[in-house]
Amino acid sequence: MFPEQLILIGSLLLLISIIISKTSHRLGIPSLIFFLLIGMLAGSEGIGGIYFNDPNITQFIGIIALVFILFSGGLDTKWGEVKPILWRGIALSTAGVLITAVGVGLFINWITGFSFIESLLIGSIVSSTDAAAVFAIFRSRGGKKLKNNIEPTLELESGTNDPMAYFLTTTLIFLMLNPTTSIEATILLLIQSIGLGAILGVVFGKGMVKLINNINLHIPGLYPVLTIALAFLTFAVTYFVGGNGLLSVYIAALILGNDRFVHKKVQMQFFDGLAWLMQIVMFLTLGLLVFPSQIVPIIGIGLVISFFLILVARPLAVFLCLLPFKVAVKDQVFISWVGIRGAVPIIFATFPIVAGVSNASMIFNIVFFITITSALIQGSTINAFAQYLGLSGSTTED
Repeated sequence: MFPEQLILIGSLLLLISIIISKTSHRLGIPSLIFFLLIGMLAGSEGIGGIYFNDPNITQFIGIIALVFILFSGGLDTKWGEVKPILWRGIALSTAGVLITAVGVGLFINWITGFSFIESLLIGSIVSSTDAAAVFAIFRSRGGKKLKNNIEPTLELESGTNDPMAYFLTTTLIFLMLNPTTSIEATILLLIQSIGLGAILGVVFGKGMVKLINNINLHIPGLYPVLTIALAFLTFAVTYFVGGNGLLSVYIAALILGNDRFVHKKVQMQFFDGLAWLMQIVMFLTLGLLVFPSQIVPIIGIGLVISFFLILVARPLAVFLCLLPFKVAVKDQVFISWVGIRGAVPIIFATFPIVAGVSNASMIFNIVFFITITSALIQGSTINAFAQYLGLSGSTTED
């Protein structure tokens, strides 16, 4: 395919996605569903006939997009709102992910022919809520806030739980390929990954503030470019020293966004638009990667796992994690419902394929179906459920 053809197809897909997203907002359906469907329709089994079957490229695009999405989410997160709910958010993003992964894994192992470690791998892949989906839904509420600090709790959780899911997914794949690895070494690796990710996130965040404010660039348009470079430098350096790059990017952006820096308003708007672009590109690519004919055979088992995740595993994780905190039951019920799965699990589902794990294609298809189900059922009912529970407040916190 010629470059001009790729540009034409890419621009048309972007344009259609943007127009469709307006319709999806009116219908109350998450935009990610339409982005995925457009990608599937454009794919080899759709009307577009574009053949795309490269999980390596998909994984690369996904990680690039995640850096932008998490960085933009961190910039928009207000520390004053996060501080009161910091520990409950951390509990959900760490212990909550682990409980969800183990619960779903045990259930899959019980009802399917997957081995125990394969079942845990699927549970780990779908264990985190999706930052892109959560940020998009709450940013599109027209300024209306949820009561009782629920919104910052969910945003903090979704922005910081991907690192735990990433660690569990990559560790289980490593254990499948290297079964002699000890549990002690795995635990130490977890501590190192999260610890270095948090520390370097703080270091790079404070460094970003000083550098951006003191570099005195002669061209204003270079400031967003500088910030992009610093965001990816944060991710890459953290990754190469053994830390979690996704966590460090979010923390660095959180520090930067809650301080003063040159051209802050312009840069915030720039990264918001860029995050939306990355979200669309990511979902379109994932849609192109999927072969709908391979989804049909796993619909039955996919539905069973989806309902267990939505109705049992997620609520169990939320109620156990929030047990030490004074959180009303209806708040916990709502937080349980906003466990939306999105692009992140699908991206993580490409990891077993790239690593050459057995049953990797089936794992990918099951995860994709779970994501679609979660986004449709949970994502399209969030606002209505918030109103039903009496949690939909005004533009200020109650």
